[in-house]
Amino acid sequence: MTQNTTQTAQTATEHFVPDNLPTNLKHYIAGKFVDSADGGTFDILDPVTNQPYCTAASGQQADVDAATAAAKDAFANGPWPTMKPRERANVLYKIADAVVAQEDRLAEMETFDTGLPITQARGQARRAAENFRFFADLIVAQHDNAFNVPGSQMNYVKRKPIGVAGLITPWNTPFMLESWKLAPAIASGCTVVLKPAEFTPLSASLWAQIFEDAGLPEGVFNLVNGFGETAGDALVKHPDVPLISFTGESTTGQTIFRNCAEGLKGMSMELGGKSPAVVFDDADFDAAIDSTLFGVFSLNGERCTAGSRILVHRSIYDKFCERYAARAKNIVVGDPHDPDTQVGALVHPEHYDKVMSYVEMGKSEGKLLAGGGRPENLPAGQENGSYVAPTVFADVAPDARIFQEEIFGPVVAITPFDTDEEALELANNTKYGLAAYIWTNDLKRGHNFAQSVEAGMVWLNSHNVRDLRSPFGGVKASGLGHEGGYRSIDFYTDQQAVHITLGDVHTPKFGA
Repeated sequence: MTQNTTQTAQTATEHFVPDNLPTNLKHYIAGKFVDSADGGTFDILDPVTNQPYCTAASGQQADVDAATAAAKDAFANGPWPTMKPRERANVLYKIADAVVAQEDRLAEMETFDTGLPITQARGQARRAAENFRFFADLIVAQHDNAFNVPGSQMNYVKRKPIGVAGLITPWNTPFMLESWKLAPAIASGCTVVLKPAEFTPLSASLWAQIFEDAGLPEGVFNLVNGFGETAGDALVKHPDVPLISFTGESTTGQTIFRNCAEGLKGMSMELGGKSPAVVFDDADFDAAIDSTLFGVFSLNGERCTAGSRILVHRSIYDKFCERYAARAKNIVVGDPHDPDTQVGALVHPEHYDKVMSYVEMGKSEGKLLAGGGRPENLPAGQENGSYVAPTVFADVAPDARIFQEEIFGPVVAITPFDTDEEALELANNTKYGLAAYIWTNDLKRGHNFAQSVEAGMVWLNSHNVRDLRSPFGGVKASGLGHEGGYRSIDFYTDQQAVHITLGDVHTPKFGA
């Protein structure tokens, strides 16, 4: 097919495999690496070759029970929940330093496990370290409220860690996204059970040694590998786990919501997205092209905040589509460890099949401008890897499935609009509401549109750059609750109000 003229990386002559890869990943419970209680394992695949490279212990109810018991004991009897904030912060700083010290190793393992380009994986390691530093600073700087009624009453609010937090994390940028949950949960004084995604457990296995070397007490961190239907389900339903933080797709979130309701558990869920990028006719055209390309094709398109629906004013629509498609064809696809690679291999054959089914669907729902299949001229030995050429569809109708449904891969739908009102209607015309990107130099239009669009996060004349103090989360089918900054601390702590009478007690004397 003539559109599929994607560039392929040629620097690497053979697929890079990190040194000393483990052959079996175990659970980490009560300070020890252990096999599953029933001895069960599952294979982990290299997405470049789709061949197994190691096995992981497959967690079941008994393994979740053991991990939860260890976390519960560490919370009830260990020193962590009652340590002074500065003492906990010092451990978090050591964790951050350890992550930075092995950035190269982390990036190599993350790239090998996920198929993400090595240049992008390095940034994830640095961001993971920053998450721990940020929450270390936050717990030292935070203060509780006091409300004084002079001569009558003093009221103060005390934060208390809730208990065992169940953390269920996704397979896209797993190490960094695990740090988003681990850092605030541990900083708050909670103990945790982490269930990493079954596709990408490799980098999660590094946390145990990092935490141990930093001085985190035994039992505060526990890890159970396994599938969502077994290990994840057992964690969500466990009576000794009062909190569940989940990142993943929306239908799984609905199941977790129902199961958490049974135990009245606290929930924080960051779910799917189908985020619009709206380009008005007065936008900085070159900046909008750069950002909308990066916004959907970085991280292999496997990002919840991807601007995968691009809405373009009709007066610049043809010019935009032509330029966008030409740039998409120049995106370099290839071995994730090649420094020239901009789009690597999708994470797993299951996900590859899903993405390719949407690509085929899109050929009848839009006009194919670029990509549309597997790239040509892949390096020897990688022909069967989970590679998808950056794919661009134009003239996509609002009711098309590739416009409405989350694809989570390097696939974009472009649609024209004529008026601001139509642009807003198109932007809000999905069940999702995670992010939105707006490109205009009209200040009034930009702010009004941002306040009207149904999205938890909006970037105006900007790509996805986030301040860690700001809330992260979506509306509609994109999530429940927000994390980030003090909102994360709020989730992992109870705020207890204490009231003290300072004067005479004036209580009605019933029955006197």
